Amino acid sequence: MTELLAVAVITVLAVIAPGADFAMVVRNSYLHGRRTGLLAAAGVAAGVLVHVTYTMLGVGLLIASSTVLFTVVKLIGAAYLVLVGVRTFRARGEVTVDLERRAGLTPLAALRTGFLTNVLNPKTTLFVVSTFAQVVGPGTPVPQQVGYGLFMALAHLVWFGAVALFFSQERLRTLMLRAQKVLNKVIGTVLAGLGVSLAFAPSH
Repeated sequence: MTELLAVAVITVLAVIAPGADFAMVVRNSYLHGRRTGLLAAAGVAAGVLVHVTYTMLGVGLLIASSTVLFTVVKLIGAAYLVLVGVRTFRARGEVTVDLERRAGLTPLAALRTGFLTNVLNPKTTLFVVSTFAQVVGPGTPVPQQVGYGLFMALAHLVWFGAVALFFSQERLRTLMLRAQKVLNKVIGTVLAGLGVSLAFAPSH
């Protein structure tokens, strides 16, 4: 019970802490509508499952313990965030409120933005690896470990799904779209800034 509670608390705190996933879901939700935001949230959850899978296979510990591998993952993730951030910053404020019906992102592209943002984020790697290494005991049954992993992914899906629903509300979205030139620059700066800070953060 203590182990379960620890996993739950750590997961919830990690999920609600603002970061790249949050900025990406907000960006997709207000620019492209509810469906795109929810698909981005689903992509984030899918990314968590990837982290859980390789951690259970032992690869996560290898990445966390290898400075070279961890640095490679960190730099790729940083480059992706900077790229999306720069593109968002430079985007013209020409998106209209009826974009939901003629979405600028395909469902696959929307899913991919959330997935790549999460799966290339070494902070998620450390979150999953450290949780399994420090909280989950070596004697914990594999089905129970799988359950913890599914809970982590579900928590991300629920939280970021709620974020997508909130920022895609018609009234709020209309207001945000009217100010999208400024918001694009703010969100673009945040994403690029997160990428730069990630690139220069200590490897461990």
